[in-house]
Amino acid sequence: MAGELKKLNVLMCGTGEYTTGWTGSGASKSDKKASIGVVGLTCFDLRRLGKVDKLSMVGTNGSKFPAIRKHLQENIANVYKDMDISFDAYPEGDSINAEAYKEAIDKLSPGDAVIIFTPDSTHYRISLYAIERGLHVLVTKPAVQLLHHHNELVEAAKKHNVVCFVEHHKRFDPVYSDAKARSASLGEFNFFSAWMSQPKSQLETFRAWAGKDSDISYYLSSHHIDIHCWMMQDRAVPTRVVASAAAGIATSEPFNCVPQTEDTITLLVDWQSLTSPNHRGTAVYTASWTAPLKAGIHTAQHWYYMAEKGEINVDQAHRGYDIVHDETGKAWYNPFYMKYSPSESGHFDGQRGYGYVSIEKFIDAARSVNAGLTQPGDYDKHGLPTIANTVLTTAILNAGRISLDEKRPVSIKRTDGQWVLE
Repeated sequence: MAGELKKLNVLMCGTGEYTTGWTGSGASKSDKKASIGVVGLTCFDLRRLGKVDKLSMVGTNGSKFPAIRKHLQENIANVYKDMDISFDAYPEGDSINAEAYKEAIDKLSPGDAVIIFTPDSTHYRISLYAIERGLHVLVTKPAVQLLHHHNELVEAAKKHNVVCFVEHHKRFDPVYSDAKARSASLGEFNFFSAWMSQPKSQLETFRAWAGKDSDISYYLSSHHIDIHCWMMQDRAVPTRVVASAAAGIATSEPFNCVPQTEDTITLLVDWQSLTSPNHRGTAVYTASWTAPLKAGIHTAQHWYYMAEKGEINVDQAHRGYDIVHDETGKAWYNPFYMKYSPSESGHFDGQRGYGYVSIEKFIDAARSVNAGLTQPGDYDKHGLPTIANTVLTTAILNAGRISLDEKRPVSIKRTDGQWVLE
């Protein structure tokens, strides 16, 4: 019998830029995250609004938490009214423990939730550990790096009857979601081209893992690959991937990233229509973290879609809203993502931003399932970025990495009900 919607206990895995705005050397310099992050702020506000109860946060180094708490106090609690920023921290004290997430997860109860914003190479093991203990999971993109790991998470989420979403927040951008809807009337897909980049200063932030544990395609192209896969859902499938990369900036002074670090990665992907054997499409996804430093935007992002009856152009970086300052020049802002300026009453006022909505949708789904109002599988039918609905995004990214490493094309096929790479 369906019950009441109870508040959700949430563990935040990861203490970095996206969760707290703190990077270890101080507040994030990313204008996009406005020095206070996204995940922590959203969870604190959802607690204020009665959707979230107890909060906890886990990293690998307990000695960081005093500085993080001070940062959150100064930049969130002292800025917004009625914002409780309390949370339990793991590991405790000054200890360092790469597996502290296990202790933090073990303190939760089935039906609680885990939000994972950690290095790409850790997503699979943390997600699986949480799912196997009956916890709902929201994992940042890319969900995982290997296609067979993605397939395993799909099966694990079904087995344990929990919600598992991938935090593809661009699906909730009103421009992207409207473009997705309008693309359905343009007929068979023909061509898609996407560009996404961040300034080379990001290499300082990501130095610990850039080129070692992940690459710029996994980190940035995952956004637009997912948008295109979403647009093509039940209409076309990717069949072949060839990758190419530029290098030389990240591995040079002053960044000195590991020798295998690429600057810019391009994936060329063949698509086959599911409704017409005569129609094939081509997609080009490019991502870079060596863009210029003073372009006025933190993330350059635009894409072009062409079909048999029309085309769509989206420039998310320039939306007709720019500000010029004598000291810093012109900058373009995106309040559609996260609005950090307080409301008239002094409270946080960013509930309509798609960065916030993406997390709230997950919280709402987990609470609904806990109350018996819905089943986890219901969300696969709604166009939401569930683990089951995002398999092909991982397939393309994984195929791209193999293509770069082995210098060959990689095929994507469906065998015995699962997607595989050849």
